[in-house]
Amino acid sequence: MELHGLKSAPGARKNKKRVARGHGSGSGKTAGRGHKGQKSRSGFSMPAGFEGGQMPLHRRLPKRGFHHRKRHSMAEINLDVVDGAFRQGEEVTVDKLRELGIVKTAVGGVKLLGRGELTKPLNLKVQAASATARAKVEKAGGVLEIVQMVSDNVAEKKDGAAD
Repeated sequence: MELHGLKSAPGARKNKKRVARGHGSGSGKTAGRGHKGQKSRSGFSMPAGFEGGQMPLHRRLPKRGFHHRKRHSMAEINLDVVDGAFRQGEEVTVDKLRELGIVKTAVGGVKLLGRGELTKPLNLKVQAASATARAKVEKAGGVLEIVQMVSDNVAEKKDGAAD
């Protein structure tokens, strides 16, 4: 057996149907398009959702909802993730979390959640924290500071005081 002797299996290749090639072909005359009308003409295309001139469903239904362009959900991280990524006494900020790849976006800020344990004191600066997370950070001897996100993704203290 050689390459020039290979053949397809019987029935694997099928000739395309040649429509409008006379009555003997089985699809002559109207070529499978029915009789007359817009759909039988060449170049016909129907827009998506078109219902023959009747008001289409997507226009009959009311518009609902509202999408606020500036609203962003907070990224959520748990204590066990923070504990594994930072050393004792290190400062944890949104920018550092982004650099390490723990948080993908910093637009909406970061919320600290209480899953896992914190084994070392850390200085955390986040936008929100659950009560469980706050208690565990204080228990470990760390400091949790709630800061507010400014429009250019720079964190600033909520009470307006500067460092």
